[in-house]
Amino acid sequence: MEAIAIERIREDHIESFHEALDTVSRERKYLTFLEAPPLESVRSFVQDMIEGGHPQVVAIVDGKVVGWCDIRRNARETHAHCGALGMGIIPGYRDNGLGRRLITAALDLARESNFHRVELHVHADNMRATALYEKVGFVHEGVARDAVKIDGRFIDAIQMAVIFG
Repeated sequence: MEAIAIERIREDHIESFHEALDTVSRERKYLTFLEAPPLESVRSFVQDMIEGGHPQVVAIVDGKVVGWCDIRRNARETHAHCGALGMGIIPGYRDNGLGRRLITAALDLARESNFHRVELHVHADNMRATALYEKVGFVHEGVARDAVKIDGRFIDAIQMAVIFG
């Protein structure tokens, strides 16, 4: 497999990130998006992530984004010690340790940025992602029953978090 670099996201990654987000979204099983938001919305999100210092890393192969992991700090003062994690990897790049590399890089940036807690929701039927999150220290906090509905099918969402000591 090609060399895969993990980098902080930059503005020149936005279009490729949008394409990767759309690819994973259209699989209709891992994300709560069914397709990527419009490019300009994604551009605004990424620019805000960069300007706000939120951890966001991308996996790059030949200049193309093949995966990402981001942690968005909660805007409310009483929850600003917390961040919400999102990630995805396009088909063909899964099951080779890339997810662990991405999440580890993002969590390291979160620690450096004085986050205390990082939380996420994962579809209960996504056992591969759940196992990855457990391996890097996330613990189960609960289940939101029927939290997601895709193509008429309800899916529970497992709530997980890691707390930095």
